[in-house]
Amino acid sequence: MVKMLLPIIWLIKKSKALSAISMRLTKLTGKSKYKIHPKHLINIETPWYLSHIYKKDSVLDLGCSNGQHTLKTAKKCHRIIGLDYDKAQLDIARATAKDQKIKNAVFKSCNLEKKLYFKSQTFDKVLCLDILEHVYHRKQLLTEIKRVLKPGGLAFIAIPNTGTSWKKIQKKVGLNYYADPDHKIEYTLTEAKDKMRQIGFKILSLQPIVYDSPWVGIFDFIGGLSLNLYAGISKYKKKKIQNNLKESTGFRIVIKKPSAGS
Repeated sequence: MVKMLLPIIWLIKKSKALSAISMRLTKLTGKSKYKIHPKHLINIETPWYLSHIYKKDSVLDLGCSNGQHTLKTAKKCHRIIGLDYDKAQLDIARATAKDQKIKNAVFKSCNLEKKLYFKSQTFDKVLCLDILEHVYHRKQLLTEIKRVLKPGGLAFIAIPNTGTSWKKIQKKVGLNYYADPDHKIEYTLTEAKDKMRQIGFKILSLQPIVYDSPWVGIFDFIGGLSLNLYAGISKYKKKKIQNNLKESTGFRIVIKKPSAGS
């Protein structure tokens, strides 16, 4: 039975390649000046980290890619630095900042496998969204986040969940069940909590992201053609995941560096 299902599941899994095409479609159809994933072009919720960002804050965005999260944060904070290894994506980030007349965001090239080149206790907040799973030196990166944060500072971590039903099906038929072939690791809920606590962070909150659907590539492709349809699908996926962390694509974790003396 498992062997019979393998070709079908493999084909469904391969459909995720349509997500990359969706970024080209948003540009081709005039939805964006640049190749941007449709999820950044809809507004169905306030970015989960923004309620913690204040006007006085200095913020660091690790693995900022084309700067979508960086620029949203820049509108609320004093200054923000976005780091990424991909120079083409950094060029898009800089161009978008110029288009939006955002002057308090700076983008720099950085290899996150190495230690950060900032002094200790430099930043009030750190974003590390969908990055930890892409690096080998994960403990070092988390330790560096703690080092560059001021006492009492917050970090926002988004990491993938390894235990969804869709991933279990893929694992059962012998496929690589990680959400991205570049992922070095994915986490169970327990592993995610333990990892943050081992570094010495206090977990303030832990929330789901979105329902882990086998059809994500098809949904993203639709988003490249119609943002209205994509927004409706996204709202459905958000509703489906409420109070159900196990079926979430990943975990959104707010962690705090202990204050001096605590």
